[in-house]
Amino acid sequence: MILRDVGAVAQISAVPSMLDMICSESGMGFAAVARVSDLSWTACAVKDNVNFGLLPGGQLELHSTLCHESRCARAPIVVDDFSIDATYRNHHTPSIYKLRSYISVPIVLSNGEYFGNLCAIDGRPMKVSEPRIVRMFEVFAKLIAMQLDGEKRQSTTENLLMTERETAKLREEFIAVLGHDLRSPLAAIGASADYLHARPATPEVLTVSKLLKSSVTRMSRLIDDIMDFARGRLGNGIPAHIECVENLSAYLQAVVQEIAQANEGRSIQFTMKIDRDVRCDPARLQQLLANLIVNAVTHGSSEEPISVSVVTDDLDLVIQVANQGDVIPQEALSKVFEPYWRPASKATNQGLGLGLYICQQVVKAHGGTIHAYSSNDDGTRFIARIPLTTKPSGQQR
Repeated sequence: MILRDVGAVAQISAVPSMLDMICSESGMGFAAVARVSDLSWTACAVKDNVNFGLLPGGQLELHSTLCHESRCARAPIVVDDFSIDATYRNHHTPSIYKLRSYISVPIVLSNGEYFGNLCAIDGRPMKVSEPRIVRMFEVFAKLIAMQLDGEKRQSTTENLLMTERETAKLREEFIAVLGHDLRSPLAAIGASADYLHARPATPEVLTVSKLLKSSVTRMSRLIDDIMDFARGRLGNGIPAHIECVENLSAYLQAVVQEIAQANEGRSIQFTMKIDRDVRCDPARLQQLLANLIVNAVTHGSSEEPISVSVVTDDLDLVIQVANQGDVIPQEALSKVFEPYWRPASKATNQGLGLGLYICQQVVKAHGGTIHAYSSNDDGTRFIARIPLTTKPSGQQR
């Protein structure tokens, strides 16, 4: 603790200049910033023109100093000449250290904590009681206290930030492990559903097997999002295997059909026009489109159709998903791609809030852009643009 405080004073670049000025203006031969506790007196910074012999980190016996009494009184002690001073003429301190003049001013932090003293001593009598000298000591003591307060606040903030980062990393590692370990039991549930569906069974059993398959599909997507989120946060982004894909339409149509079958009561209007090969990771674009549509199903109006458009123009593959429903406030649009984000008006049990974050990372891995728009007239619309010819900027695997 004491060594930390000595180091804190050493970090204040102005202290040496203050001590120089104190000696110059007062004529005192030795000046110091001392850490004074109820147990010890420790020099944090010194200016020694008289070979007193005390260095930073050096200690004096507490009760041999007048700083102890200044600390108890929380008030300055100023003596021009011990030999004629009515209060301190017979005090043991001047006798021990061969002193004639002395000044010590408390350094008190903003929270009331007593840090120590700004003090000066000399073997000659000096007029340190002059108002300008006392005022200089008081101002310098307050400046040192302010600097120590600032250092303490910064240290506390840095420690809290480090703790928060460590906690976040542990949380994301836990999520990654959890997502990985869930795959095996989920695969067993999926195999059981396939087994039930393939055998002759009553309509009730077929309904249950279909429900199981739907749940397995949804859980698989959640696990994929968890794993991608962990990879994106703990590594260098979501990996993408970029290749020239001739039949991207088939990949994306399969996604729309799968989601439409799982949500039979929802109308999904789908437009597809891809008239060229696309350099991309088809599995990642399937994931992108699926997350956007599922987001529209979850948050859009169940009475209005969802519009899905995938087309190519001169430069990009353009994927648009739009829905009607509650408008996202303009101030929240910049947050929709953040992890765990959900509309404030929605229940918290609607997914993990990772879907749109994964969408952004997939688009980023392809060197593209994605934006969200929302208004009363046009509803909510997500537009992703994947460059057809530019080299992707994301990590490849």
